[in-house]
Amino acid sequence: MKTAFIGLGVMGYPMAGHLKAAGHEVSVFNRSPDKAQRWAAQHGGAAFETIEEAVAGCELVALCVGNDDDVRGVVARALPAMTKGAVIVDHTTTSAVVAREMAGLAAEQGCFFIDAPVSGGQAGAETGQLTIMAGGDAEAYARIELTISAYAKAVRRMGEVGTGQLTKMCNQIAIAGVVQGVAEALHFAKQAGLPTDDVLAAISKGSAQSWQMENRWPTMARGEFEFGFAVDWMRKDLGIALAEARRNGAKLESTALIDQFYAEVQAMGGHRWDTSSLVARLEK
Repeated sequence: MKTAFIGLGVMGYPMAGHLKAAGHEVSVFNRSPDKAQRWAAQHGGAAFETIEEAVAGCELVALCVGNDDDVRGVVARALPAMTKGAVIVDHTTTSAVVAREMAGLAAEQGCFFIDAPVSGGQAGAETGQLTIMAGGDAEAYARIELTISAYAKAVRRMGEVGTGQLTKMCNQIAIAGVVQGVAEALHFAKQAGLPTDDVLAAISKGSAQSWQMENRWPTMARGEFEFGFAVDWMRKDLGIALAEARRNGAKLESTALIDQFYAEVQAMGGHRWDTSSLVARLEK
């Protein structure tokens, strides 16, 4: 499939690489042209200086940018240059509102828009093991499902446009609660004088087991946070979920509290720390 990939950050750069490795014709665009040129030199695709050039003639245009406004800006530039019937797949974590807006704009141009946020972080992007939750037209989704599977271990259509983003909100709500629980358990173990490695070995094999516990407990215990999914990004995502909850009436009491805990981490200078740095505020 002839594809374009817009946004070559820590997620987009390897995701676009997996598309090229899978045999697709890939053109790329990034706000920093040197990164697009570096990607093209590494993977053999084509780097363009404008979005319009990158998307011309493409059947699939994938985005992985920063926020709602970034998506609006990219789509506004891409749509007039796209072929009728082409599909935009947005991997950015945004509001469901902007997903529906963009789908409407795409339909006016005879194109399709699928919101397809991802979970799995930088490691998942690099290994091609992301989870993708998608929302949008069933026929358009069926056309691109195999292609985006190049960087995913699981891809699922959740329903109409916007449902991918709503599902990602569920994901971030659940992660926030789990990370806070792991942080408090680790803090309690330290205060009780228990050997943290032994505690992990004991409780990670039972019903308390989670990805966060197995992968973050050791680094949390050592106070290492200079990696992973940044606190700033998590606060952006939780803000989206909390705003949606105000619209749909969901009660996210713990999520709202944990969002404020992350604000405390930011005040400690942890804007770019991994989300597991919740434990740092307990031990400051």
